[in-house]
Amino acid sequence: MKVLAIDPGYGRCGVAVVEKENGKENLLYSACIETHAKTDFPERLGMIVRKCEQIVKTYEPNSMALERLYFTSNHKTAMKVAEVRGALIAVAAKFDIGIFEYTPSQVKSAVAGWGNADKNQIAKMLHSLMKIKRSIKYDDEYDAIAIGVTHLACSQNSENS
Repeated sequence: MKVLAIDPGYGRCGVAVVEKENGKENLLYSACIETHAKTDFPERLGMIVRKCEQIVKTYEPNSMALERLYFTSNHKTAMKVAEVRGALIAVAAKFDIGIFEYTPSQVKSAVAGWGNADKNQIAKMLHSLMKIKRSIKYDDEYDAIAIGVTHLACSQNSENS
């Protein structure tokens, strides 16, 4: 099983391709897609979509896992992130990839065993679960990897039920 996992955003969008092989999680790819704040939103959205389509073509994932949107006090930002999620869901539909969503607490529980784990605990646990061969600059990328690990754990559990 191979999953394209995404921490949606339009300034920084974390992406990762994670697979489970022989009972072990493997990180095949991860990055943070960055767009410039002075670029018009439709162009930023297009950049994210094109990069995700390229990742799908390269890695051929079986599923896409996204962080479920939760509303913050900044509704304008939440609406833009919702638009990014919609565009990413359209990418999954275009390539006939199943879509799965996870809340931040589900991700924290699956990766660190505790729904209130902080970013450092998540990053440390990810390094113990799999080989991450390069330095990761932004939490968005760790978040995407964690979402992928969560999906692999949840889909494994549903297969064993």
